[in-house]
Amino acid sequence: MDSANDTGQGTSEVAGTGRLQVGRVDRAHGLRGEVVVALTTDRTERVDRGSRLWVGEVAHEVAASRPHQHRWIVAFAGVRTREAADDLRGATLSAEPLDDDDVEMWVHELVGAAVELADGTAVGTVQSVQDNPAHELLVLDTGALVPVVFVTDASGLPDRVVIEPPAGLLDDDPS
Repeated sequence: MDSANDTGQGTSEVAGTGRLQVGRVDRAHGLRGEVVVALTTDRTERVDRGSRLWVGEVAHEVAASRPHQHRWIVAFAGVRTREAADDLRGATLSAEPLDDDDVEMWVHELVGAAVELADGTAVGTVQSVQDNPAHELLVLDTGALVPVVFVTDASGLPDRVVIEPPAGLLDDDPS
């Protein structure tokens, strides 16, 4: 799921741009303009050389990147000093959807979708997607939390998803 991760840990659409939020700049690294980037996607090709990441309406081309602990050290073309890198600190990074992103579930598509059981019973509407160590959770307007692994049919996105939860997961579950 490309969500908050292009797979689902928080990637959301940047309003009005068609781009997706894919990470943030944590801090400058060293003296040559590199920055430490925390991706909010599992699609590491987002920081491949030649990729374009946006900060607001300004596009930055990735000149080089390398993994660093659980984050990435990224050099952007044109960012050559620590001061220039410091200017990016805290910035949200966005990117165009990837060509194969249609096979993913995206947070911006899930929010607002009606949630139904396989028999068509309505169980609520997705208000948000919450990051969780095991699986992202669909937060329904009913207060229910549904792990995304119970989504069995997302072909109706952005309007509807079908879930198959285990007995007892939903408060109103008669099982």
